[in-house]
Amino acid sequence: MKRLIAVVVLVTFPMALIGAAAPQRAVGITGQPCPPPAAAAGTLTPRLARLLEPGATQLPADPATAAARQRTDAERLANDWAQLCRYEAENRALGSPAADEQRVVFMGDSITEFWKLGDPALFSAGVIDRGISGQTTGQMLVRFRQDVVALEPIAVHIMGGTNDVAGNSGPTTLETVQANIQSMVELAEAHGIEVILASVPPAADFPWKPGLDPAPTIARLNAWLQGYAAGKGIRYVDYHAVLADKALGLTKTLTNDGVHPNRDGYALMKPLATAAIAAARGEPRP
Repeated sequence: MKRLIAVVVLVTFPMALIGAAAPQRAVGITGQPCPPPAAAAGTLTPRLARLLEPGATQLPADPATAAARQRTDAERLANDWAQLCRYEAENRALGSPAADEQRVVFMGDSITEFWKLGDPALFSAGVIDRGISGQTTGQMLVRFRQDVVALEPIAVHIMGGTNDVAGNSGPTTLETVQANIQSMVELAEAHGIEVILASVPPAADFPWKPGLDPAPTIARLNAWLQGYAAGKGIRYVDYHAVLADKALGLTKTLTNDGVHPNRDGYALMKPLATAAIAAARGEPRP
């Protein structure tokens, strides 16, 4: 009996120490799972400014900054995989649209998120950017109700798939990506939201996942997107066609890293986007 008590003490005492040292955070069901919003979220940092400036070279990564970012990303993925907290405060501040407001939400990944930084004028007058860097279509689907449906838009612009091809959330299949997109479309339609379905922009390689040869996979996904849109009677916007070079990569003058458009790239995308927005709103084509 004494031996059993000794074992219990030896096992539970270190665990108590670990519990006391661990940072306190909300677990399970809670009224407010989100921490205060990060001040830097959605701001134009020097690195992003160079990414958007045509012809600018990328700044070398600082190892300490990169390591800190990796730790922050790992903690966020563990506690908020879909990043529901990213726009929670902004969504709450927006509230319901005014009677004459025709909102259009852009749902996507970094290509959508950085678009607002590259062309703020596009994201005004009820056009709302809800892109998050690094996200796959599965993560977009999880936050679709919060970041799209709850904002009561008349239309949603869906552009995703780049990070699925890169394997940001692990290995997947084209069928899974397609199902995620179908589910977002079905959610939108169930709430009377018109869908604008965008192609995946071109890329010959991913700097963070080199050697995957993504161009053919992106082409296959876009062929499915175009066919799905046609079958559903959904407006399809083909950004790939205006951005791609002959090798199906992103034209070098339109990007600084081979994946994200710079301001010249976004300038080519803008007329297609504004035409789709105008059509959704029943306005004359700009």
